[in-house]
Amino acid sequence: MGRPLRSAQVGRTLLPKRLALPVFCSDPLSSNAYATEEILLALSLGGLALLHLAPWVALAVAVLLAVVVLSYRQTCHEYPQGGGAYTVSRENLGTNASLVAAAALLVDYVLTVAVSVSAGVANLVSAVPSLAPHAVPLCLAAIVVLAVVNLRGARQSGFVFAIPTYGFIAVVLVMIVWGALRAVHGGVPPAESAGLGIRGPVQAGGLLAVALLLRAFSQGCTALTGVEAVSNGVPSFRPPKGRNAADTLAVMGVLTIVLFAGITVLALASRVRVAPSPGMLTGAPPGYAQKTVIVQVADAVAGHAAWLPFLVAGFTAAILVLAANTAFNGFPVLAGILGADGYLPRQFAHRGDRLVFSNGLIILAGGACLLIWAFDAATTRLIQLYIIGVFVSFTLSQAGMVRHWTRRLRQGAADGAGTGAVHGAGAVPRARALRRARAVNACGAALTALVLVVVLTTKFTHGAWIVVIAIPAAFVLMKAVRRHYTHVEEELQPPAGAVTLPARVHAVVLVTRCDIPTLEALAFARATHPDTLAAVAVQTTGTDIVTLRRQWDDQRLPVPLTILDSPYRDITGPVLDYVTHIRRRGPRDVVCVFIPEYVVGHWWEQVLHNQSALRLKIRLRHRPGIMIASVPWRLASARNLKQPPGHTSNQ
Repeated sequence: MGRPLRSAQVGRTLLPKRLALPVFCSDPLSSNAYATEEILLALSLGGLALLHLAPWVALAVAVLLAVVVLSYRQTCHEYPQGGGAYTVSRENLGTNASLVAAAALLVDYVLTVAVSVSAGVANLVSAVPSLAPHAVPLCLAAIVVLAVVNLRGARQSGFVFAIPTYGFIAVVLVMIVWGALRAVHGGVPPAESAGLGIRGPVQAGGLLAVALLLRAFSQGCTALTGVEAVSNGVPSFRPPKGRNAADTLAVMGVLTIVLFAGITVLALASRVRVAPSPGMLTGAPPGYAQKTVIVQVADAVAGHAAWLPFLVAGFTAAILVLAANTAFNGFPVLAGILGADGYLPRQFAHRGDRLVFSNGLIILAGGACLLIWAFDAATTRLIQLYIIGVFVSFTLSQAGMVRHWTRRLRQGAADGAGTGAVHGAGAVPRARALRRARAVNACGAALTALVLVVVLTTKFTHGAWIVVIAIPAAFVLMKAVRRHYTHVEEELQPPAGAVTLPARVHAVVLVTRCDIPTLEALAFARATHPDTLAAVAVQTTGTDIVTLRRQWDDQRLPVPLTILDSPYRDITGPVLDYVTHIRRRGPRDVVCVFIPEYVVGHWWEQVLHNQSALRLKIRLRHRPGIMIASVPWRLASARNLKQPPGHTSNQ
């Protein structure tokens, strides 16, 4: 996806803070588009009676967000090599804890793409209802576009996504300021749904009210998704990497809290009403279609200025789709680290032509497309699976950081350290700074663990059980991959002595007809000077052995032609029996089978050629003491393809 970059050009792909914000922070910023809505939806299950609790729920979410941002800023400083929760857990809590964190993040990144894209398309459908039947194809197309843009490189994707991200921030801030001015001069006008009632399915009282309150809090915590992506992607920042990543995280935290608080206050001031289903709304006209909360707020604030709701809806849809870019930057980097450590296939650690982890990008896009198709692009259903993985990784990361600071304190005490600087703290005593840092992470670990319990309790029966199964499954898969690599490494260790040379080498050239590819294979086999050389043909009902013998004699070839009979019209079996018989005569001998093959220029031609050779090679690979040599012959369709300068040979 673009001109290949040299490995030495990796510095050109590093991100300044102004581009890192849209690349790594579009997910938490975009969560403001639906975090308030999720709180109101959960509280609406108890009717209008619980809506007055929405400000307190939003305040709790904002406080939690601030604590998590502060905690991850410390992670960025202490672990500039990236990897986030996985790296922190591996170094402080052990391998199993780190793999649980990695599994949770990988699962959550796939869900991030699915939820963000489906939510973006939902906002687009809210503005243009005629697109509703095409929601799934629109989501799949958006994921493909995101994957293509990211395959061009992180820096290029940053330029592409900067306008929608900064545009969303700008229009929502304009909406909040506009709404604040209108509130000062007469009050915020009511939303279009302000006069509607809500028929809650449960009575809002006692333990049920507490349960709904906890559910609203857990759904509002979607505002925290994507916070960890910055700590995972620290290596993508320009130097000083840790400081730049921490600064970007701080800017993101401030913006997210301001936008979230502003949207929530305006939604309550304009008396927005939303419900999980239109049937729960009383007093609504026939065929009433609910708009999203942010669009209703924009309509109420704008008054006669129709351009504001249009811009809000457009930029909201854009950033919700592009919020998936946070996962497109986090998933491949984390998968690359896991691949380098041997817990995922090592191909994940290889960078593509544009110095991005292409394999991780493609796998992420495929998994998200599968979820969109399976859940019919329904944001309400997908979001029930969301944020569990986030809070698993949050908790493990913060617990690991507590162990990290404790170890640093013990080392300082053992070394007799006096005073020093921590993150530029200047004259602040080192021990006091370390204890303060530990207290921040301990608070973060306690809060995120509590939220994890709440989220699991309130969402388990609503689909979260799928994630509860998926995370252990990913954990077991990574352990199995590592176990396989370990066994292979042990098996491939060289012996103490020298490798024993084969006693003799027997060459066998497979023949179907006396043509140029066969003669080339025969010439190559003779050039290797084997101890014995035989040309072997298999006689089936479709083989003209008489013509083959006559052509062989006409060519006066100095190699005897051996004919194998195949009463069952199988080519592979007689050849396997023949080479196995040679091996039995000399267990220390090696048999090299030369197979002529056609090189074609078009993919569909491959179906028409080399199928017998492919089946034979698959079977021969499992026989000990047998080597396989493919001798290619380029057909005209392949020779007509553009070749590198100076390339003239057919071989």
